[in-house]
Amino acid sequence: QVQLVESGGGLVQPGGSLRLSCAASGLRFSIYAMGWYRQAPGKQRELVAAITSGGSTNYSDSVKGRFTITRDNAKRTVYLQLNSLKPEDTAVYYCNADYAAIFHYWGQGTQVTVSS
Repeated sequence: QVQLVESGGGLVQPGGSLRLSCAASGLRFSIYAMGWYRQAPGKQRELVAAITSGGSTNYSDSVKGRFTITRDNAKRTVYLQLNSLKPEDTAVYYCNADYAAIFHYWGQGTQVTVSS
């Protein structure tokens, strides 16, 4: 049974930082591309950052230069470092695992709220 468990969300002031973690089990983590998506109230889920099995990364324009995605295959965990947070970053953040668009899994999400 595949599980993706996110953690690290919370309430932070504008300009602050958070680090999200997503621990994976039940899959061969190293061969999966991993991604972080977010969904704000009333909006569609959007890709924030992704990292391939080989370590290549890509980011949405709205977070480029502020967020960093990394992975630790030994720990079967993907991270998202969120810096210089803005109120518009407020959303539920979801972890995603994808293998060749054939196998596709989601975590349950973790809330990030940026507010003073």
